[in-house]
Amino acid sequence: MLVRLGPLVLFAALLAAGAAKADDLADFNAAVEAAAAHNRVAIGYLRTGNKDLVSLEIDRLREAWQRVGSVKRPSVFDQKLYVKEMTDIAMRLVTADMMVTMGKPDGVRAALIGMRDDLYDLRTSAHIEVLADCVKDANTAMAALLAFDDHKLDFARPGVGADLAAKADAYGATLKRCDSMASASVREGPEFRRLIDGAQASLTFIPKAIAEHDANLLHRVLDEMRAFDNLLAFRFG
Repeated sequence: MLVRLGPLVLFAALLAAGAAKADDLADFNAAVEAAAAHNRVAIGYLRTGNKDLVSLEIDRLREAWQRVGSVKRPSVFDQKLYVKEMTDIAMRLVTADMMVTMGKPDGVRAALIGMRDDLYDLRTSAHIEVLADCVKDANTAMAALLAFDDHKLDFARPGVGADLAAKADAYGATLKRCDSMASASVREGPEFRRLIDGAQASLTFIPKAIAEHDANLLHRVLDEMRAFDNLLAFRFG
């Protein structure tokens, strides 16, 4: 695949053209989600090592991202930050293209995840949240829980049980928030339900692990929850 700078030039032109269109946050979010779907699939193919399919999805991601530029900047976004983040994302797409060509999957992954982070930061700056942002928060809360995944965890140490319980409650609260904010079609879908309900069911075993000082049980529960959390990010993040 050849590296193309064209998308950067086209993206700048689309930003200017977008001024003639209606200021519609819903249209912006929909266009971004269409692009994000290709981002997620590309990251999934990176896990399987299929370079050709990764390359194909990045091509589709680039095309979808050009459509994002045809939507006028929603007024809730600060213009300076918006231009910065969107330009950074365009550069990440170029970088991802280069990394695929050079056979560096870690570089591709970093560029694609960086794109997710840029969008999260942009929306957070305007106090806007979509499902993908909530899923990212869930991933962060899960990472805090995984800090307790230790076969030698000393439950008798003061504060360990309470801290673990608090982290579990925080993760559970985030899952509930994601569940409540998902669209009806997503919320009622079997895949989303399996992941959300499965993670919430696993959470119910953490109080038992704390009460019984059972690090092995905690490890099994966290391992199961990590799988649900990874799939949640892959499919909806």
